[in-house]
Amino acid sequence: MQAILLDWQQVRQLVEEAQNGSEEAKSALIAENSALIKSIIKRFQGKGLEYDDLYQLGCLGFVKAINNFNPAFNVKFSTYVVPMVIGEIKRFMRDDGSIKVSRAIKSLNLKINKFVDAFFLENKVKPTIQQIAKHFGVEEGDVILAMDCARMPISLYAPFDDGENEGLMLIDRVEGDGGDDALVDKITLRELIKDMPKRDKTIILMRYFYDKTQSEIAQVLKISQVQVSRLENKILQSLKKKLS
Repeated sequence: MQAILLDWQQVRQLVEEAQNGSEEAKSALIAENSALIKSIIKRFQGKGLEYDDLYQLGCLGFVKAINNFNPAFNVKFSTYVVPMVIGEIKRFMRDDGSIKVSRAIKSLNLKINKFVDAFFLENKVKPTIQQIAKHFGVEEGDVILAMDCARMPISLYAPFDDGENEGLMLIDRVEGDGGDDALVDKITLRELIKDMPKRDKTIILMRYFYDKTQSEIAQVLKISQVQVSRLENKILQSLKKKLS
């Protein structure tokens, strides 16, 4: 990937000019970050969209990043760009129906939703994952995956506070080497979860996608909170190696 030639002050100046309506500044920023945009969109090749369409979507997300960027965010502009570009592409693919969910998972998700609604009406509380799994005779991890398929992709920059780690973000826990490629790897971390063993996948999904505490996860997996903590750290270390 080509190195960014402009320094931070030059980038900031161009962003300000583009936000004030300068098409020349906007074009200069797109040209300067073309390699970054291309490094992001290559993750979506082979999923039903032509390369040129992906690049146009990437540029659209990039322009939105320009319009919404604020130096007060205290992040590099390129850091802010990545989730905006990825979000724009994923939003289009969701709306266009290009991202498919298996029929079995989709069917289970619909059944779970109906069960949860009925359970809540009768008991005034939502059922636990264990109760859902028992009702349908499936593994608790399968319940989590089925419920997860309907969730919107989360931002790895979103605050994660479970009372044990105030202000924690997943991207803070999984640090890779610097550079735009590593940043893209962090943002697309969720793709790595697909190949995890079921228990590891359950821990990560419950911990970072469903905001569960280690104690709550321990109850689901029927192990101690200390074991969950050790397993979580081991999983994160493994992810770090894959992203480095």
